[in-house]
Amino acid sequence: MSTVIGVFDEQGNAEQALKQIKKAGISEDKISMVARDEENNDTGYMNQNLTNGTATGGALGGLAGLAASVGALAIPGIGPILAVGPIAAGLSGAAAGGIAGGLVDMGIPEERGNYYENEVKSGKILAAVETEEDKVNDIASHFRNNGASDVETH
Repeated sequence: MSTVIGVFDEQGNAEQALKQIKKAGISEDKISMVARDEENNDTGYMNQNLTNGTATGGALGGLAGLAASVGALAIPGIGPILAVGPIAAGLSGAAAGGIAGGLVDMGIPEERGNYYENEVKSGKILAAVETEEDKVNDIASHFRNNGASDVETH
């Protein structure tokens, strides 16, 4: 199993890439996305019930229905974020370790995890897909074709 990861500047581009990947047969439980909640840069939304797959007003609002596990977290040094997919579960247990700690748990090297955490901190959107080796190139292409930078496989 490999993880394809990429960084998007625009929410719509990330959502489009992940919708294409889902349409290509990758199950929702393998698709992750994490972003700062730019619109609600306080902890007021933390009391919302996000378990039904709808997040209001957040950076992942349009994609929140993509995965069953949606989480709103406050990460020290980053602030409020929203996360969907397997990364949400990893981050909820590793809030003190930040995004980098959650990525290390997914097999991403610590140095790259720190880099990706800084990208999210700067307002970019991180997407990751866990997949079999034979799908890596297709997923990376969907990321790149929709504007992702720093596309890597781990």
